[in-house]
Amino acid sequence: MLAYDGDEPVGWAAVAPRADTSFARNRRIPHVDDLPVWSLWCIRVRPGHRKKGISHGLITGAVEFARTRGAPVVEAYSLDNGDARVDPTMAYAGIRRNFERAGFTHAADTTSVLSGHPRVLMRLDLR
Repeated sequence: MLAYDGDEPVGWAAVAPRADTSFARNRRIPHVDDLPVWSLWCIRVRPGHRKKGISHGLITGAVEFARTRGAPVVEAYSLDNGDARVDPTMAYAGIRRNFERAGFTHAADTTSVLSGHPRVLMRLDLR
């Protein structure tokens, strides 16, 4: 997914069937069930365009993209940073709060840590 400000690309999100990603084999991120879930694993917004709702638009667009291709569930492996500040260069996994705002719910804890913050498995059921 790409986000534009006019003709200028300002953000992107990566989403695909989990089976086509390294998350299919990742031992630190659990599989909650055997559904053919899609993974939303990377969200980037260019400096100067952050704090404008672009990441929310990317999450929404990625979910719709997966939905139109038959995904039963979308998963994200976001940082659970609470109120702690996250280095923007390491926030590519997404922030738990942003996924909660988009309707995702906490499905499982993981053993993965990124930039000192635990990652949690967030899910949105599309069925």
